[in-house]
Amino acid sequence: MKKHILILGVSALSILSAGAQSIKESVFGKTSDGFEVKEFILKNSKGTTVKILDYGAIIRELWVADRNGKLADVVLGFDKISDYETKSPYFGAVVGRYGNRIADGKFSLDGKEFKLPVNDKGTACLHGGKVGFDKKIWKAEAQTTTNAAILKLTLVSPDGDQGFPGNLKVSITYTLNNNNELVMEYSATTDKPTVCNLTNHSYFNLAGNGSGSILDHEITINADKFTVVDEHLIPTGELRGVVGTPFDFRVPNTIGSRIDDDNAQLKNGNGYDHNFVLSKSAPGKLEFAILLRDPLSGRKMAVETTEPGVQFYSGNFLNGEIGKGGKKYPFRGGLALETQHFPDSPNQKDFPSTVLRPGQEYKSKTVLKFSAQ
Repeated sequence: MKKHILILGVSALSILSAGAQSIKESVFGKTSDGFEVKEFILKNSKGTTVKILDYGAIIRELWVADRNGKLADVVLGFDKISDYETKSPYFGAVVGRYGNRIADGKFSLDGKEFKLPVNDKGTACLHGGKVGFDKKIWKAEAQTTTNAAILKLTLVSPDGDQGFPGNLKVSITYTLNNNNELVMEYSATTDKPTVCNLTNHSYFNLAGNGSGSILDHEITINADKFTVVDEHLIPTGELRGVVGTPFDFRVPNTIGSRIDDDNAQLKNGNGYDHNFVLSKSAPGKLEFAILLRDPLSGRKMAVETTEPGVQFYSGNFLNGEIGKGGKKYPFRGGLALETQHFPDSPNQKDFPSTVLRPGQEYKSKTVLKFSAQ
C-alpha cells in the first residue's frame, strides 16, 4: 500500500493527498500567549470530512452525509481559538491525563498520595485538572494511504503535570478511511507508576451543528449495568443493573423518552451523565458499544471500543453558548459519548485498573462508523 507522509507544521498551507484522500493544513489562529494553532482537514473519497486542531487534539468539525447525501457538520464547537481557551466545555477535545472525575482531587498509588487540582465544583479533579491535555498544543504528523487520511498527534506530559506522577508520552492517531469510519487510537508510556484514562469529548448532534435538542435521537447502549453516582457525580462503587430503570438502552429508545423521570440518579446528573458498564466478551476487545440515530436526517453513528465503559452525557449543562456560525447551543443541544475506564477508578479497588507502569503501554481504540438510511 502506497503511503504519502509529511511532518506538518512547516508551511502556512500544506496539502497531502493519495487518490481521493487528502489532508490540508492551515493556520487556525494564535493562543493568548502567542502560540500558533494549526487546523488539519482530513477528507475521504466519499466527501466525509473531519477538521482537527493541534490545540487539544480537538475535533472541530465533522461533516457526514444524511439519507439524501447532504453533508452536515455533526459536532459542536467554536470558530475562534480564544473561545476554546476560555469557555469551552471540552468541545471535541482529547481529555487527560485522566478523563472524567477523581474524587477530592487525590489518589494513592504504591503507598504514596498524589494531590490534583480540584476543578469540578470543589469536589473532584475533572478531565485532568485545570490545564489538561485539552489546553495543550500537540505535535502533528500526517500521512495518506490508498484508503485513508491519517493524523497522529503526540504530547509529552512532564512528571508532576497537574499533580500526576511520571513523564507520560502520549499519542492519538485519527484515521478517516473510505468506509466512513473515524478511528481513534490512543497510546501512552510512562517512566514512573501513574494513572491514565484518555478519551475524546466531542458533542454530537446528528441533525447538524446548532440544530436544537438531541432528545429525539435514538440510542442503543450495549450495557447491562451503570455506575451509580452521588450528588457530585462521583461513583459510589455500586454497579447497578439497568433493567426496569431509565438507563436501559439495550434496545433503541429516544434520549428524551425517560430523561425527566422521577429517578434519583437522573436528578443527580440533571439528566444522563453516567458511566455505562459495557457488555464485553473479553477485556480490551474491540466490540460494539453504541448506536446513535437521528430519525430526521437518517444519520447513524455506531461506536466500537476496546474500553470497558462509556460516559453518556446528554448536554445537561449547555445553556445557550454561541458556537460555530453564530448558532446557539441550547440545554441538551448535543451529547457526548466518552469511551473510557470508569470514573474515580484510582479510588475504587473493584473497578478495572487505570494504573500504568514503566515498561507497559496504555492502548485504547474507538471507532465511529457513519451511515444513513
